[in-house]
Amino acid sequence: MLKMVKLPVSSSTAQSDSMDAPHSSLCWCPLDSGGPYFPPLRAESSYAVVIFRVFGLLDADVVPCSDFLSPTLPNSMSRLGPVVVRQAQACNVRGNAVNSIGSVFDREEYPAYRPGDMGNTVAREDFEWVYTDQPHADRRKEILAKYPEIKSLMGPDTRLKWVVCMMVAVQFLAFYLVKDLEWKWLLFWTYVFGSCINHSMTLAIHEISHNTAFGNSKAVWNRWFAIFANLPIGLPYSASFKRYHLDHHRYLGGDGIDVDIPTDFEGWFFCTRMRKFFWIVLQPLFYAIRPLYINPKPISQLEVINLVVQFSFNIALYYLWGVKPVVYMLAGSMLGMGMHPISGHFIAEHYMFLKGHETYSYYGSLNLLTFNVGYHNEHHDFPSIPGRRLPEVKKIASEYYEHLPQYTSWVKVLYDFIMDDTLSPYSRIKRKLKGEVKQE
Repeated sequence: MLKMVKLPVSSSTAQSDSMDAPHSSLCWCPLDSGGPYFPPLRAESSYAVVIFRVFGLLDADVVPCSDFLSPTLPNSMSRLGPVVVRQAQACNVRGNAVNSIGSVFDREEYPAYRPGDMGNTVAREDFEWVYTDQPHADRRKEILAKYPEIKSLMGPDTRLKWVVCMMVAVQFLAFYLVKDLEWKWLLFWTYVFGSCINHSMTLAIHEISHNTAFGNSKAVWNRWFAIFANLPIGLPYSASFKRYHLDHHRYLGGDGIDVDIPTDFEGWFFCTRMRKFFWIVLQPLFYAIRPLYINPKPISQLEVINLVVQFSFNIALYYLWGVKPVVYMLAGSMLGMGMHPISGHFIAEHYMFLKGHETYSYYGSLNLLTFNVGYHNEHHDFPSIPGRRLPEVKKIASEYYEHLPQYTSWVKVLYDFIMDDTLSPYSRIKRKLKGEVKQE
């Protein structure tokens, strides 16, 4: 089976026919000098056509010369899908990397690009450790220096509190409507409707954690409002979330601090397609217990209040309308944050689909239900800007975001994460923190 891929290169990079000279093309290096070798082709025009054998030549004895990825991608390339842009390095006959070019690969179309034994294991055995700071602080300074008008977008979103109140009221109405439903219809509406609303409520709490409901001057109001928004979710979540989420922003990928990073056990155990599927199903469980293992903190007074208020509400709901609304509420939260289209954002935000890229944005229609959490590069650059205004950030400073990798489908992200054997919970960037660490 043969495949042809067009690689955009400049005609000026064409070299001589000598195998010792660098070539602007794609080749594959053997693990040892005796292994198979596919010689590079010259770039004779504006496009070099590379023909390689998917089966046979590119077997387990051959690996790509490099997995480095291009930090700057043409806009047309960066929108091709979750994982479409790769950069491979050209090699000479001795297997020495001599040149690099950008190329486009689709992992489904070119399965030979995946190491592993036919989809059962992953190659990665540890996180991607880096020794550089996260990119967001420097980009924020650069953007603000060039576009100071972005500061005007900071501050509370006056609409947010009314949207949240409406969503809470809708779920309260749903609690009443499901109390007499048959179980099969209860479960149907739990997944189709309740899970969407409850996941959206968790992202409303995410917005409130940045004080975007009432502003920084009324921080306590935001904390109490988050506890109110927590009621339809059923699980006491809001108070703890704020404490850990702000650490996630300050110390993105920080070892022992950022609890958004999976544990070593998760990376080691959930390493096959089936296990990754169940890992996604159980995401709510891992997000709940991971902080207790990675970065345990003393329980705060607000967390106790959140717990008491939430459990009191759950008990009152049970005594008022029976067990079915409680099942609708709790199952909706578990399903909505597990194997669900909206849950693609858990994977999409920071899992390293492209080597060297730590944060990814999604610009699809599900942002309408998720307070624009898909604008994740923009959010990490400007966490004090409400989600509703993040599209304006991208519009003003478009040259800073257009070249970054972008997603078009969270469902495709989930599918690729499970089916791509090079991806696992280990596919995250981690760093050792330096200096004093101030946590919430």
